[in-house]
Amino acid sequence: MAQIRKMDCQVVIRSSADEFYNAFRSKPQFLPKMSNGLIKDVKLLQGDWNSVGAVRLWSYASEGKPQMVKEIFEKVDEKSKTMVYKLVEGDLLNSYNSWRNIITITPVGERSMVKWTMEFEKQNEDIPDPVGYADSLIALTKNIDAYLLNV
Repeated sequence: MAQIRKMDCQVVIRSSADEFYNAFRSKPQFLPKMSNGLIKDVKLLQGDWNSVGAVRLWSYASEGKPQMVKEIFEKVDEKSKTMVYKLVEGDLLNSYNSWRNIITITPVGERSMVKWTMEFEKQNEDIPDPVGYADSLIALTKNIDAYLLNV
């Protein structure tokens, strides 16, 4: 029986938790501009940009390779600044049967902690853990932080 695994990565940023959360929660269509080239494009396929149930198609770079993923914005918790995205199509699902990204932004003094949790089910045990994808999320977080600090 396949097992759902979890992998976390965390980054301390200088942007406020509210500002960083708002970029993902309310302005996903602007993330390509904020990402310094890591996100190439995002298209809204169903729903509206900010509503749970929205379906979005992302083109991005991971480990230097162009990738694509279609996601459903599954859940949001405004109080804890947590958002959950379920992947339904795309390159990651060539190796994984299921995948969820969970992002939580927490104030830490004058800084913020961005925690990404990846929940995934490998298609087989030979599939490596998604360390490169985690590295891409860390780079994305740092790029968006730098953008927010300069606007």
